[in-house]
Amino acid sequence: MSALVSGEVMRLTLRFCRATLLWQQRCFLATASCKDASFYKLQTKSSWASWDIVRTVRFYCHDGGQSRELEEIKHSSSVEASSPASDHRHKGGHFHGLLQRCRSPSDVLDLTCQYAPTVRQVSNCLTHMWSSAKKMSEEQRRHEQQLMFQHPAFERLLQQAMRSAVHMRHVDLSFSLLSMVSLGVPERSRVVQTFLRTCQEKLNDFDEKSLSILASGLEQMDSSPNVEALKEGMRLVMEVQLPHIKNVLTLQTMMRLLGKDAPKELRLKLERKALSVADQFSLPNAQHMIYTMAAMGFYSKPLLQLCSKTILDNIHVVPFNRFYQVLLSCKELSYRDAALLTGISDYVASTVDIWSNRQLLLLLTVFEDLAFTPTALMEVFAEKVIAHPDGLTLRDLLCVVKVYSYLNFDLQHRRQQFLESVSRALDSYLPRMSEWELLKSAYCLCLLGHFPLALLEQLLQSSAAEQPSDSNLLRGREKMFQMVDLCLRLDRPPLPHPLSVPSSLLGDPDPSPGANPRLSLCLRNVLGGRGDAALQEMVVLENFYTIDAVITTPLLNQASGGHAGEQSSPAEGTQRIAVIYVPHSSFCFGTSRPRGLLAVKIRHLKILGYTPVLVTEQDLQHDEEAIRLLRSQIFSETEP
Repeated sequence: MSALVSGEVMRLTLRFCRATLLWQQRCFLATASCKDASFYKLQTKSSWASWDIVRTVRFYCHDGGQSRELEEIKHSSSVEASSPASDHRHKGGHFHGLLQRCRSPSDVLDLTCQYAPTVRQVSNCLTHMWSSAKKMSEEQRRHEQQLMFQHPAFERLLQQAMRSAVHMRHVDLSFSLLSMVSLGVPERSRVVQTFLRTCQEKLNDFDEKSLSILASGLEQMDSSPNVEALKEGMRLVMEVQLPHIKNVLTLQTMMRLLGKDAPKELRLKLERKALSVADQFSLPNAQHMIYTMAAMGFYSKPLLQLCSKTILDNIHVVPFNRFYQVLLSCKELSYRDAALLTGISDYVASTVDIWSNRQLLLLLTVFEDLAFTPTALMEVFAEKVIAHPDGLTLRDLLCVVKVYSYLNFDLQHRRQQFLESVSRALDSYLPRMSEWELLKSAYCLCLLGHFPLALLEQLLQSSAAEQPSDSNLLRGREKMFQMVDLCLRLDRPPLPHPLSVPSSLLGDPDPSPGANPRLSLCLRNVLGGRGDAALQEMVVLENFYTIDAVITTPLLNQASGGHAGEQSSPAEGTQRIAVIYVPHSSFCFGTSRPRGLLAVKIRHLKILGYTPVLVTEQDLQHDEEAIRLLRSQIFSETEP
């Protein structure tokens, strides 16, 4: 009886195994039928053209034979279970030497056809495939990627990697995932998802190096449930391991992974940790720390100052792309270090001959975004413009007029020569300039108080072009035309014949903003008890400028200044003071020099007969000091 039962059990077991194998074979044949190139879809991602996939991928071999699959599983199991002596001999000898000779991913795949790699060698193969590919040009990499995905050994290698993931060392697991993602293996594929889940399971045992490599891989990946779960796990693990991290690069990699979602408490811990290893900061570490803080949106003044000093001390060995990235990161963080910015400006100005116009203009543009005036660099570049204006492209010229007008840079005795050189260069591009380019260049030159006739005539002749459909673009265009029209009317340039902007291009004026209550209260206190002074608030001039307050006072000794028998009109005997509340962003950083729009507003107010008085938010912080300051500025002629 027991024999019958045992026989029945055996038959059921064999039947179950046969059914399982048949099911595996059907799944295998279904995936093997998708081996043609149309199974993949090429997309662009970072420096490599990555591959996306229409549905979940299973990487199996292409022969479609059940016996082959079972043979591979058996063979791989036997290799993994081989003796330590033979495995060491295989790893450290012939295979490693042959792998180092491979110069492309296809070479590595050809090698795996000749030798069955062990678990460790699977990771080495994937890593070597990526390290060889990233040394190629963009075109070579695209071609090699196509060969790689069409190679019959590629799916076998990924299948073996998927089976070997659970047996890999932590560092090999991280390197394999990073290499596959960098090579363009679809992130939704079974092999990548298997590695993500395996990393989740082993995450608590990852050391500092493994975590850093894993963070680099996750940084390249799009959001998905497994990616986000692993990132969250890494945040928790990192918080625990943070006191034990000793490598600066590892710390920075983890900080980038945490990103802008890192809680404030963790950010403070990261700041303390970074400052504790600050004595290890090399020049690249200092540069990358600034990039990392920008990526996190994390403003730490002590860290930024420390990194800025390191960069400044080694400024002569910093290449252009590092300068540029540092400045962009400072812009992202709204961080301005006068010593660093001045040091970069002075160094680039002293070595101006080694930089191209494009590089210089990129730096000038970022400086302008930071509201910082790089005096030395702007003076040297102006000399280049005067000497070789024909060497500038139209894009270069548009950048030049924007930077010099927005920063309100004073070229002193070379001003006219510089503006005429720019105008002549622009004239050569007039037939090819769009209306927007004409408007932008005319707007910037008007801010500088320069009015080239040919450019303005071309703009006004082409101004009937189709208006932009976007409301924001349309409003910006109208404001620029309003400024050009205002400059033509108030500055009254000596043109052969008068020019004016058609009213159809001017649009409606902006609504007047509300009065600043703090400024209003201080002004009333200043004028209290003075019957000879009149106050008007929120005055609009020329349908364009809004003045927070206009104070009218009699001129000092105006009666004694006139001749006997002469009578002056009330307007001639009074002084009109225009009080303007301005944000700090209206001034060039570190100076009291107004930037473009504010500088033009002051120029026009003086033409209209007003005396401008500028008040900032800092001036109004304390009422008593604000009143004292306003009184000294408004009544400077009557009080010592």
